[in-house]
Amino acid sequence: MGFSENLKQLRKDRGLSQEDLAELLGVSRQAVSKWEQGEGYPEAEKLLFMSKELNISLDSLLDTGFAGGDKGKKEFTGEIIITSPNEGVIVKCVKVASSQEFKTGKNSPKYALYGVSGASALGENSTFLGWYADKKAISEEIAGIQSAMNYGEAGYELKFSVKTETRWGAVKLLE
Repeated sequence: MGFSENLKQLRKDRGLSQEDLAELLGVSRQAVSKWEQGEGYPEAEKLLFMSKELNISLDSLLDTGFAGGDKGKKEFTGEIIITSPNEGVIVKCVKVASSQEFKTGKNSPKYALYGVSGASALGENSTFLGWYADKKAISEEIAGIQSAMNYGEAGYELKFSVKTETRWGAVKLLE
């Protein structure tokens, strides 16, 4: 299942109408309908808020392909301590994954990287690691993490994530 199917199922499981979810997220019912039909994605900030409010990990919501190699999705499993200087995060990860591409403005990040530190009864414990301007940058980051793990390195510092600022609920790249 992809994001649209996950969102629709999650909304129904929570007993929410499209209008209820729209009100919770501060968007129109038509926006929720569009997302559920696979005609677009919410802004990254809305995804983060949705994840928190609906108590679901972003990887589960976005179907980032942790268990399989879905087309266009990157995945790597192992164990490493990842430092994210732009986000001020240090986390021991057993796997990492990228989001699908965010279809947002030209001055917004296009991908997000997540690290999974383990699992609990509620699902996988994922941590947001950083934003990426394009597919090349996140692919190089994942390749770097994989290489570090292959060589048995204990840690890896993100090199390709970008600095951002959040203003009025929108994430913008800092140049």
